[in-house]
Amino acid sequence: MEFYRPPGAVRPLQIMSIREEFEKREKKFISPFGCLSAESRGRPTEEKPCPVRTAFQMDRDRIVYSNAFRRLKHKTQVFLSPLGDDYRTRLTHTLEVAQIARTIARALFLNEDLTEAIALGHDLGHTPFGHSGETVLREIYSPGFSHNEQSLRVVEVLENNGKGLNLTHEVRDGILKHSKGYGNIIPEGPEEMACTYEGMIVRIADIMAYLNHDLEDAIRSGVIRAEQVPESCVRIIGRTHSERAATMIKDLISCSEVCDDKLCLQMSDEVHTAMKHLREFLYENVYRSPRVHNDFEKAKKILSELYSYFLEHDDMLYVKMAELQMAGCNHNRLPKERIVCDFIASMTDRYAMNLYTKIFFPTPLLPRVN
Repeated sequence: MEFYRPPGAVRPLQIMSIREEFEKREKKFISPFGCLSAESRGRPTEEKPCPVRTAFQMDRDRIVYSNAFRRLKHKTQVFLSPLGDDYRTRLTHTLEVAQIARTIARALFLNEDLTEAIALGHDLGHTPFGHSGETVLREIYSPGFSHNEQSLRVVEVLENNGKGLNLTHEVRDGILKHSKGYGNIIPEGPEEMACTYEGMIVRIADIMAYLNHDLEDAIRSGVIRAEQVPESCVRIIGRTHSERAATMIKDLISCSEVCDDKLCLQMSDEVHTAMKHLREFLYENVYRSPRVHNDFEKAKKILSELYSYFLEHDDMLYVKMAELQMAGCNHNRLPKERIVCDFIASMTDRYAMNLYTKIFFPTPLLPRVN
């Protein structure tokens, strides 16, 4: 079987060598700081390489075809169950992060496939109702609950009926290290830094994405007005979504440099400071606004009562977990609280609300039709 080859390449190309050809090509154009697919630290369970796709391409595909990825389309980004079709969801946020991260990786000659795989998987464990749901699970399950650790749990334990996705070390590490709450925009400490530059870029791209689209959605929803945005942020970063994204991306690319044989990811003081000010503005005026707080109280009631209910109703718990294709997980070895937490975190917004209605709302009697 013959395939198209670039000018000067040898023909024919056999299918068993396509992956190897890609791996050779990576060595020619990826910088010394990028992570080569052929040099991955491997998977938890060793498996035969794909003849066509590199290791990181396989990881990306496994994430995209996972149940958890599809559920992101019905999980809140900031505004709970928004009625407007133009508001971001957790899925569209994920796609925007992947686009930003891949653009940066390409400009810095890093591994785009690895970057994209981490970006697409970084929020797989996010709760229903956005960060409100995450906060609720910290209160009712464990103070140590975090969506990045839950995302890692999804790909290692919960997906594929309890078998996990068997992703490479680099992708799993990037998923775990993509977030530090209100931490540094540019990762600094060892506990914050992914083991690859691709993972570090996803963390920065995540912040770039939500600063932009959360601001846009907040203005669209009327939570804030455009003229409330600090003038210094508008002047330095830009007034529109495209202006802000372009400024942040280009600043990171142009300011990053090699120092002491390492790639130092950095931004100009001006843009970095403006991003921090914009984040402070969003926290004070959007994420902690009365409207978002009121929605948090509603989410807290729904998730808290569902959590308590399923702690007491084993039969219903396992039936509903089977609906989410979580039945293959080894429940017998886990505390009940851990199992229920996994179930709650896997729900979409509408699934949680529909289930809450079914369990706690009375069922009206309909007149008999003769």
